[in-house]
Formats: sequence, C-alpha cells, structure tokens
Amino acid sequence: MSARQPVDRDDFISAMRHVAASVTVVTTNGPAGKHGATVSAFASVSADPPTVMVCLRSDSRIAKAVRENQNYAVCVLPKGASDKAMRFAGSDDLQVGNRFSDVPHKDWDAPHLEDSTSFSCDVVQAVEQGSHTAFFGTVSWAGSSEKPPLIYFDGAFGEFTKGTENV
Repeated sequence: MSARQPVDRDDFISAMRHVAASVTVVTTNGPAGKHGATVSAFASVSADPPTVMVCLRSDSRIAKAVRENQNYAVCVLPKGASDKAMRFAGSDDLQVGNRFSDVPHKDWDAPHLEDSTSFSCDVVQAVEQGSHTAFFGTVSWAGSSEKPPLIYFDGAFGEFTKGTENV
C-alpha cells in the first residue's frame, strides 16, 4: 500500500484555523529553569492512568526545558485572560525579561497560573513528529477554576458560553 501525499501546508493551516481550541499555557521548572509558553495543542489521552499530551515545537525553549525538567503543567486560561496568553506567546519579551513577572502563579513542581484549570504532569514519553514533539504526561494533580475557558478561533480570542446552541 502506498502512502498518500500530505495535504498542502497552507490548506492544512487554513483548515486548522477553523478548529476552536481552549487557550493553554504550558509551564515547567527544574534543572533547565522556569519557562512558560502559550500552546494550542493539548488533549486528554487516558483516564487510566490519568494522562494528557501537549505538542511543542521541538526546537523551542519550552520543549527543550520540558525534556530536561521532565515535568510540565498545563494551565487552561479562563475567559478574559488574553493578556496572559499574549504574554506567554512572547508578545512582551522585549519589554519584560521574565514572562512570569506580574502574573499571579503558584510555584509547585511547574508553575500554575492563578484562575486557570490546571494539571501537573510528569513526562512519561516524548514522541517527535515533523516539527513538533508530543509530550505525554501522567497527571499527578488536577484542579478546576470553575471558570469558562478562553477560546482561540480563526486567529482571535473568544469565550465559550453554555447553552447557546440548540441541540
């Protein structure tokens, strides 16, 4: 059986822009230092054992730090937190030397941003695919902020509102 050619990169990106996703910040701390970055690829993998996955660009600072620290936290940002999303996406890096400065957080194994639904994870597997590495982590702690998540769709931030779709 021959493998089919992948879709054109621009067509793939265009289609992915129309997939709504919660906005997450991945953080880590350990021998490689304290780092954080906004990411869109986060998913639940298994409940037995509790496992989540994040995809990080393999050559990024956050991917290198997670690989060395062997831990990460996933912080799902609540609505109204687009400033935090932009901060951890690097928009303030020229003005602010530390992405965590003035951002309320708790320094546990990996930092947890306040008001976020978050998961503490220990890396159990890293799988490289193309330009990214998928880090699978066993969840050692999870907590919900009880706030609706910040959503990213078609290049813009938005918010989820329960009960707006007639089923």
